[in-house]
Amino acid sequence: MNRLKNLLFLLFLFLGQLQAQQLEKEAPAGFDQVKDGISHGKIDSITYSSKTVGTTRKALVYTPPGYSKKTKYPVLYLLHGIGGDEKEWLNGGHPEIILDNLYAQGKLEPMIVVMPNGRAMKDDSASGNIMAPEKVQAFATFEQDLLNDLIPHIEKKYPVLTDRESRAIAGLSMGGGQSLNFGLGNLDKFAWVGGFSSAPNTKAPELLVPDPEKAKEMLKVLWISCGDADGLLSFSSRTHDYLLENDVPHIYYLETGGHDFKVWKNGLYMFSQLLFKPVDQSKFNKYSPLGMPAATNIGSSKFPQIFPDQSAAFKVKAPEAQKVQLDLGKKYDMMKNGEGVWEVQTDSLSEGFHYYSLIIDGLAVADPASESFYGMGRMASGIEVPFKGDGYYELKNVPHGEVRRVRYFSNALRSWRQFFLYTPPGYDSNPSETYPALYIYHGGGEDETGWANQGKTDLIMDNLIAEGKAKPMLVVMPDGNMPASAFTENGLKQFELELKVSLIPYLEENYRVKSGAENRALAGLSMGGIQTLYAGVNNTDIFSYLGVFSSGWFANQQSDITDAQYEFMKTNSTKINSNLKEFWISMGGKEDIAYQNCQVMMKKFDEMDIDYTYSEYPGGHAWPVWRNNLYSFAPLLFND
Repeated sequence: MNRLKNLLFLLFLFLGQLQAQQLEKEAPAGFDQVKDGISHGKIDSITYSSKTVGTTRKALVYTPPGYSKKTKYPVLYLLHGIGGDEKEWLNGGHPEIILDNLYAQGKLEPMIVVMPNGRAMKDDSASGNIMAPEKVQAFATFEQDLLNDLIPHIEKKYPVLTDRESRAIAGLSMGGGQSLNFGLGNLDKFAWVGGFSSAPNTKAPELLVPDPEKAKEMLKVLWISCGDADGLLSFSSRTHDYLLENDVPHIYYLETGGHDFKVWKNGLYMFSQLLFKPVDQSKFNKYSPLGMPAATNIGSSKFPQIFPDQSAAFKVKAPEAQKVQLDLGKKYDMMKNGEGVWEVQTDSLSEGFHYYSLIIDGLAVADPASESFYGMGRMASGIEVPFKGDGYYELKNVPHGEVRRVRYFSNALRSWRQFFLYTPPGYDSNPSETYPALYIYHGGGEDETGWANQGKTDLIMDNLIAEGKAKPMLVVMPDGNMPASAFTENGLKQFELELKVSLIPYLEENYRVKSGAENRALAGLSMGGIQTLYAGVNNTDIFSYLGVFSSGWFANQQSDITDAQYEFMKTNSTKINSNLKEFWISMGGKEDIAYQNCQVMMKKFDEMDIDYTYSEYPGGHAWPVWRNNLYSFAPLLFND
């Protein structure tokens, strides 16, 4: 009997823990409907003297079920929008019903909720031209009314806790902007801050949170929510981006909806449950029921979506299909809903660019909702996962260069070929200026579009040049695919010949590019790295800078090539070290498939006293690593 009791107790404990760990993503049906048989709170209308405005002002106060003057309560200040007043929440959102129901379910800490008029002026009615300058200014003036008049009145008239951790502020639309402005601007007064569909009055993020470290230390919960069809979404999005970049914990919550009470009531339902209790900040990025459309989506396609936890959701309509999978390196089985749409949400994805395909009844196809890229030896879809630190290839308000597609006839290969060419800002407006050139090659299964598209070369270079971190230069992005395999000596010889006999002469005859080894750099990733090793080390009289990304001679597999290469390097080590101003070798960490080959190669270099610089950027054998390689390598070039 005792054993049975112990088992029941353990089961009860387990179920309790499971329930505690469950994360509710949105309000259930009926959350805003009056329930019978439960206790109810009370709403009163109050007045208070405002020295800020010079008049008596009104507010509504909700006291919870079982309210007692012998108990001290925390306080939530709940603000309305530009077209409302102290009664807007009551009339449009009925917070008393939402909160009563939450209390009845044991989901809410007892609290007092104050709903003031956020238009701090003598005539604070929502009449006439609500956008008149003096009325808009009154919403900013309310900060002083709130801090100096309303809060002291509430703390004098009601049994409330007066420490900052017992005070929260939230609001909708204009009130959402006020809440972010006032809450984040007064962290000594508020530890819990929520903005629902925050309006254009929201301060710029760097003004909202000028000291991210202080915000991290003092905030308990910072909540930012908005509907996915809200025209004001950009104001919430920019704040989220800044907070993410500066590691400030917050909940970024997107849901289906526009600028209306459907969204705001759900915001109150979700936000209020987090208040005045211990919170697990590690779960903050798990709340949002929706993600943001990926930057790689076509047109107005809503999917794929990227969630705050960097997971991604995919959808495709294929009602006649029997089985659909998402191939993102890892395969995910997709589930079909009643409308014939297959959908899946992934695990959290690593930063930056990922190739993917949809496998429909065994056939791998590109996602029609996403941009396609040449990779893996065919056209495939791609998705961008934003992350902290991706600003170096962000589109910014700086002078921009151009990427041009150039067709030319290769005398070496007797065929028409093409390359993409980045010309720096001012190239066309300064016809007398000449530039050095970086020749940079893609990997296996890719082509000349790789660095131009997946690599974001133009944005990386634009930003580096604008910041004075890199010299203005031409960046040549050719096709490294040869008639013979690049991993054979014949293919490598073809590559070297095409580069020396056709590509470099064509560029120097048709563009304003400086000649001489000191004005040329050669780099490549993976397959392109092997090509760089072969053609670059053998021709240090042509190139003074070499960059080898995620590459290295195949240990024990290319002995017929590597033996000759190592012998050449051993014999010519003094010349190589003298001619090369930078021999830069990088790797995507131990998870990079080329890592071991590179270690073996560098050990050989050490034995021969070859000078080189080694760098690692974690991320494996992938474009996020190679973008960062270009970002790190380009500033080293052409500085003498």
